[in-house]
Amino acid sequence: MAERYRDAVFSLVVVVLCAVLLFLPTGFEERISSGVQHARGLVLETDNSGVRQHGIVRTGTQDIRVRILNGSWKGTMVEAENLLTGKLELDSFYAPGQKVLLNMESRGEELTAVRAVGVYRLGVELRLFLLFGVVLVLFGGITGLKALLSFVFTVLLLWKAMIPLFLKGYDPILVSLGLLTVLTGCIIFLVGGCRKRGVVAFWGAFLGLLLTCALAFLFSRPFGLHGAVRPFAETLLYSGFAHLDLTRLFLAGVFFASSGAVMDLAMDIASSMDEVAHHGRDISRWQLFRSGLSVGRAVIGTMTTTLILAYSGGYLTMLMLFMGQGIPVTNILNLNYVAAEMLHTLVGSFGLVTVAPFTALVGAFLLAKPLEKPVWSEKKEKSPEVVL
Repeated sequence: MAERYRDAVFSLVVVVLCAVLLFLPTGFEERISSGVQHARGLVLETDNSGVRQHGIVRTGTQDIRVRILNGSWKGTMVEAENLLTGKLELDSFYAPGQKVLLNMESRGEELTAVRAVGVYRLGVELRLFLLFGVVLVLFGGITGLKALLSFVFTVLLLWKAMIPLFLKGYDPILVSLGLLTVLTGCIIFLVGGCRKRGVVAFWGAFLGLLLTCALAFLFSRPFGLHGAVRPFAETLLYSGFAHLDLTRLFLAGVFFASSGAVMDLAMDIASSMDEVAHHGRDISRWQLFRSGLSVGRAVIGTMTTTLILAYSGGYLTMLMLFMGQGIPVTNILNLNYVAAEMLHTLVGSFGLVTVAPFTALVGAFLLAKPLEKPVWSEKKEKSPEVVL
């Protein structure tokens, strides 16, 4: 009963933190263009006469006729521009019948400029998130609801705290460590409960993250890497943030990206050790430590493979290009962005491997119960009274 009360209070605290983060200003609100409104639009006609085709790349301007579907100008027919930059990963090319997101500028009650900024995806994104939440709660019950709460808290903490602090020039490594400590504690104690099992998982994950951070910092210099290898890093410098240290941002991202897998493994081992200690009340600390290591060995193999697949999944087209162009493997492994992913994967995997012994060691001391002295031995030790 006391454990349920603590869990309920802690969940309420996280809900309050989510509310605070939701209304917390980032300090960059003034950069949002004032006077710009957003609306959904339905493409009725397209004019491609201003589009220049260069092979598979399009540049120029696509003019589209759109009917506004919501907002103050609902039902209004307008002409909108679709600027094409020649980058397939950034441009959209519209066809009649598609719904688009519109940026609209007005003067009084007159629209002065309308621009299409992409296919409208907010509705389907919201439906997908709601479906994810419903399935998570139906399958996990109260635990699933807490997991959904931890998901929301993570998104808000990243967007409202971590990213603004990075942009303001605070040390990325210290900020990441501090926020990851808070995030790890909230997620683990929400899902695992405010009990010894959660304490064991927290300390195992925290020690693993510390080691991962130290390894990323140690090997970044021999690798000769800098943060410009990340997408949009150079653009960030040219956007008024030349004071940022891209290398420390890159290092913070290395151990930040592996934190989820680290927490997962720590919770798996802590939960298994808690069950072993609960059903084997006379188990020694050494035996419980060995049990934790056994569970860790079984999970580590698949977890490290998970990291490799997760990190390499976004670079399949790059690898295909290298093979198709006949670039030697030696050259490939020596490229900046490939070496960055190798550092990312290997340091994260090393952190995963060390989480197992860290968690097993903490669990052996916190979860193993000291053996009680048998009652018969106490009676045997008492000297018999002598009646004279």
